[in-house]
Amino acid sequence: MRSIRLRILAIFAVLVIAGVVAWQLLPSDEGNSDPVTVGTTDEVTSLDPAGAYDAGSWAMYSNIYQSLMTFKSGAIVPEPDAAESCGFIGGKLQTYQCKLRDDLTFSDGKDITAEDVKYSFDRMMGIATDVGPSVLFPSLKNVVTEGRTITFNLSSRDATFPQKLATGAGSIVEKDAYAEHKLRNDGHVTGSGPYVLKSYEPGVSAVLVPNTKYKGALKNTGGPVTVRYYKQSDDLLAAWKSGQVDVTHRQLPSSTLAELDPGAVDQHVTEADSAEIRNLVFNVRDGSPLADRKVRQAIAALIDRAPLVTDIYKGTVEPLYSLIPQGYIGHSTPFFDAYPSPSAKRAKELMQEAGVQLPLPVTFAYRDDDEYKKETAEISRQLEADGLFKVTVKAVEWQTFQKEYAAGKYDMYTVGWLPDYPDPDTFSQPLVGRENSLHNGYTSKKMDQLISATLEFSDRSRTSADFKELQKLVGEDVPLVPLWQKKDYVVAKPDVSGSQYLSDGTGIWRLWELGWI
Repeated sequence: MRSIRLRILAIFAVLVIAGVVAWQLLPSDEGNSDPVTVGTTDEVTSLDPAGAYDAGSWAMYSNIYQSLMTFKSGAIVPEPDAAESCGFIGGKLQTYQCKLRDDLTFSDGKDITAEDVKYSFDRMMGIATDVGPSVLFPSLKNVVTEGRTITFNLSSRDATFPQKLATGAGSIVEKDAYAEHKLRNDGHVTGSGPYVLKSYEPGVSAVLVPNTKYKGALKNTGGPVTVRYYKQSDDLLAAWKSGQVDVTHRQLPSSTLAELDPGAVDQHVTEADSAEIRNLVFNVRDGSPLADRKVRQAIAALIDRAPLVTDIYKGTVEPLYSLIPQGYIGHSTPFFDAYPSPSAKRAKELMQEAGVQLPLPVTFAYRDDDEYKKETAEISRQLEADGLFKVTVKAVEWQTFQKEYAAGKYDMYTVGWLPDYPDPDTFSQPLVGRENSLHNGYTSKKMDQLISATLEFSDRSRTSADFKELQKLVGEDVPLVPLWQKKDYVVAKPDVSGSQYLSDGTGIWRLWELGWI
């Protein structure tokens, strides 16, 4: 009996200790009411969802706007948010229908109607800004409403349409607060997401408070959050060290990330696999020095990813040899298969076949950032090492950079890409489809046919062969060269809870998960 009693006491002690630890890890209802401050180097191009298609803007949209569908943390299948229900009508995957909830209001108190949803899509597609998200919906013919029912009619099959609705492109705006033919730029937002934007200073900060009127998929909308924006990774690091921010995400310097200790007691580190990629993109328009495919193939033959991975990014990235990153259906390695190791000899042969005069002058632009500067310098060194290219480098402020590469101002440029939704299609149509978001002039009938083929099946496993063929074509045409795939890092103070749920690869920034222990 004594041994049994001791075991019972021991178990009781363990349960008590576990209970105390669990209680300490839960946000306190009566504790710190200050906002959690999040620091990032991402930028917001526009607060208007018709005007931006970038990570920083969409991170904000997922908190201040609502879409018909959303992704729960860790899920790959979307579920209704502003909608009561959604689904395809019939088996053709060309008619998608949603029924709007009947208890939704915008932050200004006005009811959300099906007409607001239709207006949001018609407006976004009509404005069709070069840096906007209309490229996500090439098959959207029209949007029809009847009562609370919204019907999306598509010109071709698109099994990924529900996932696209769950992105920032599906953000619902109030038709009386957003002009039909121009972007809203007054620094204010009328949305229905889990947060209300209390104040905003471009490039400096966004102050968010919980939206008490929110109704949707979330059960809790969290506490107040302040987002602070920093130009450079070193600026974010200085803010972290001085205690100005409680959480950092995207991105501390690679040298700092490489030295993070997941077991440290003075900070909470979350390191996760990510589908963030970076590509070297080529302007293939007529008149560009990179219009000839053989010249682009020559660059692919010269690129050595090892110094980028080891020297520039300190092992926080992995070399990438395909358009679709590891972890996604259809991932393959066409650039490794075609260019297994850097070869100046092969590159020179390709340049001679192209009949260009050497060294070929090219302009190479990148978003102004210290680490991207080092990356650009290394790639330029590789291209110039054997006298095949003469590279002129341009560092450009982010918003100007987006507009100018869309206008064809640069011969080549580097752009990062994060998935909009957990499907390989997010790396195909937006990057290499007709009228893609990179605006590099690349078009291919065969590519468009392959992209259409990948959208045929709701069972996404059936698309693997088409995605592999698609990536093989990218390796042949070389409209871009994949460089690396990055891990995702979130660093938080030890008294912050929920930081491990902030980012999960679905393109949603879950600020509502943050709180105080």
